Amino acid sequence: MTSGPRPPGRGSASSGHRAAVPLTKEPDPPERDVSTSDLTAGEREGGHRTRRKWSARSVTAALVAAVILVAAVAALVDVVAVRAGRPAAAWRRHLADELATRPVDDVWMLTGAAVAAAVGVWLIVLALTPGQRRWLPLRSPAGCPRLRAFVDRDGAAVLLRDAAMRVPGVGAAHVRVGRHRIKARADVRFREPRQVKDDLTAVLDEERDRLALARPLRIAVRARRRTR
Repeated sequence: MTSGPRPPGRGSASSGHRAAVPLTKEPDPPERDVSTSDLTAGEREGGHRTRRKWSARSVTAALVAAVILVAAVAALVDVVAVRAGRPAAAWRRHLADELATRPVDDVWMLTGAAVAAAVGVWLIVLALTPGQRRWLPLRSPAGCPRLRAFVDRDGAAVLLRDAAMRVPGVGAAHVRVGRHRIKARADVRFREPRQVKDDLTAVLDEERDRLALARPLRIAVRARRRTR
């Protein structure tokens, strides 16, 4: 007799680390009447869909604030010095002369404009995208819609790899969890590779469902016979 698959995250000797699941709590949503037809498929199955975790991007915000602060302080000090009767700083006179004399189609003007536009687009993208790509959102329990849970992609890959190693015939397995797809590659020591692939796909599909992801990922499996 063989024992059934063990629950994820328990007794897995090959796991390098367990999947970390941070929990956050949102403010109480406004009360409203919800009918059964208004619920999504995930909610009807017993959970609420959770959106991706938004990154604070503290490093980017600190860098932008530091650059603006340095430029503002330098300009303010020079303006105060000019108001006090001292000559303007050499860097400000040089910058004003360059901006006044260089034509618009100058190479340096076009380069500076392109860099400024690229930085602006980058900041807009950072402001409008959630980030935190390594965290996958989980479905919230039906009774606790304010509870938000996330699983680390590397931790989920470890759990799926452990499940793949329990498939008969699999000698080695490598699992990679992306944002939209789970890619698994297995080396087959015995049995037919096609049979191992089918069993491996079924096991990974069951293990993925146990993770209770808010957006179930597609599974792509490759099985090859080990030659040595």
